[in-house]
Amino acid sequence: MNVKHHAKSIAVRLVALAAIFAVALGALCVATSTTAEALTVKATTARPNEDGGDRVIGGLPTRLTWEGTVGEDEKLTSISLTMPEGGSFEGSSTRVTVLDGLNRQNIDSVATPAGTALQVVFDEPIPAGSLVRLEVTGVAFPNADGDYTIEGTYENQLGEQVLPSSPAISVIQNTPVQGIVNWLDQQPWVEAWNSNPFLNMFFKPQILVSSFASLFPGWLVCLAIVLVAYPFAIILGLCFAFMKISKFTVVRAIAVTYINILRGTPLFLQIYIAFFGLPMLGIQINVYILGCAVMAINSSAYLAEIFRAGIQSIPVGQYEAAASLGMGHMRTMVSIILPQTVRRVLPTVTSDFITSYKDTSLLSSVGVMELMMYAKNMTAITGNITPYMTAAIFYLIVTLPLIKLITIVEARIARSESGQGPRPKGGSVSAEDVELDYAQDALAQAAHAEADPDPELTHPVFVPLAREGA
Repeated sequence: MNVKHHAKSIAVRLVALAAIFAVALGALCVATSTTAEALTVKATTARPNEDGGDRVIGGLPTRLTWEGTVGEDEKLTSISLTMPEGGSFEGSSTRVTVLDGLNRQNIDSVATPAGTALQVVFDEPIPAGSLVRLEVTGVAFPNADGDYTIEGTYENQLGEQVLPSSPAISVIQNTPVQGIVNWLDQQPWVEAWNSNPFLNMFFKPQILVSSFASLFPGWLVCLAIVLVAYPFAIILGLCFAFMKISKFTVVRAIAVTYINILRGTPLFLQIYIAFFGLPMLGIQINVYILGCAVMAINSSAYLAEIFRAGIQSIPVGQYEAAASLGMGHMRTMVSIILPQTVRRVLPTVTSDFITSYKDTSLLSSVGVMELMMYAKNMTAITGNITPYMTAAIFYLIVTLPLIKLITIVEARIARSESGQGPRPKGGSVSAEDVELDYAQDALAQAAHAEADPDPELTHPVFVPLAREGA
């Protein structure tokens, strides 16, 4: 009896263990099946809708592309996408593509946009392993800066499932510039203007407006480079100008070698040597600092010749007259020669400054983010030449006034040298101007006395110079 009871107890336990094992096996199968059947989101992107840019602007229509892969043993019947609050699928159109490997599947679908939601129902289940692509045109993201994800649900043979979150899409708030572009898009005259192929390619109003905003930072960089580099170029140029007219042969040889090499090789080549040669030697310099240095060194060679020619254009009689008054070489150079040299070379120096300003565009070839690099990137994005035309306008903003200034200065110098007007001056009269006037009058008197000796050299103009020479 006990044996029978014991056997019965063992049988009950075996049955219980079998039941527990079956339940666990079933749960494991269900879990494995659920994991295997999970829909995978492959990619989610939004097409840039910024005219002339590569960003997604909120509140404006764009195209959303969503891609997902159907899980193993899964049959997809519908997909529902949900836009973040503030976004909208209203008025959008959806194109559905189903790929099984490289083969396109002909499966019809119906897309229903409603507010922030979009539902796509397929006429027949999509088989496992297929790639589903939804291209939604006319969708709008929230009009605020942020990174947004697309959520939603989908249905398979097991019922409704939660859709995995999509990769984040960066969105910026609508800008005033883009608002102007949107206004231009609605103008009939703009449409008529753009109907001309030449005007549309070179002067498209929408891209012109956005180009001014996008290229402005590059223009500031361009100005900063030339404004930082040129003062150093002037100092270097003066040094090498004095070295070239030095009485020491070695010093002159160094200056001649420096000037001839820099003037005899293209600036483009000098930029490449500096930007690619120095890193090979392990010398790492900030690209903007290096760009300023290259521009300063190149310009200094041209300025050296300009200053040398200006100094040597001063008549020798002025040196001799200053020496006869007891003025030393340095004082003669600072008070007499250099002021006249500056006035004579000012138009040429201004022209060289204009050339250096334009030559900063060559730095774009080595990755310096200046005006031309911005224009090049924007042209690649838009497929339009208008950004280059905008860059030309930015260059002309600086060059045209300077060219006008050169013309005025040259005319005043010509009138002064021909005796038709006063010697050109700038600003208010300073002590140095008065001293220079005295020096010029003294030199004239000395030159006159040298040609026609006059014992009465006690003119008051000689008094301050005599004291200073003493």
